[in-house]
Amino acid sequence: MIEKVLEGYCQFLRVVLGCLVGALIIPVSMQVLARYTGIIPVYLWTEELATFLFVWMVMLGSIIAVWEGTHFDVHVVPVAKSRLGKLIQQGFVQVVLCIFAVLFAYYGIGYAQFGAIQTSVMLQVNMLIIYITVPIAGFSWAAFSIFRLWQTFQEFKLSGDGVAQ
Repeated sequence: MIEKVLEGYCQFLRVVLGCLVGALIIPVSMQVLARYTGIIPVYLWTEELATFLFVWMVMLGSIIAVWEGTHFDVHVVPVAKSRLGKLIQQGFVQVVLCIFAVLFAYYGIGYAQFGAIQTSVMLQVNMLIIYITVPIAGFSWAAFSIFRLWQTFQEFKLSGDGVAQ
């Protein structure tokens, strides 16, 4: 049940990420047309909008990568062959990831509060729209890493036959 909810959340983020990539085409195209052709005037808001969209894309992409297990996992030692070795390796990565995720979430709340009292220069929007990405990412990473840690323990318990996998 929890896995389906988290997968659904991640699927929603994939759709939003696709929309953000599509939306990024508009301000970037306007910048290119203005800069190299002179067909349209230079609009300064396009640079700010492109930056906002890019920040959201990076943070949502990192959330998706954590769910898929393709982020924050660097193999500097050979992959363990034993059940216990796999548990230690995968568990260590998930625990460290969770610690950093909780730090991002905790300090990201203050960061977002700081952004809430600022306004962007060109678009005149509240900067919370950008700063909120940090705690959102932190809470998402934490939820995903806790779930993956639980999965790791379940796999360890279920593979109790003592045979290396």
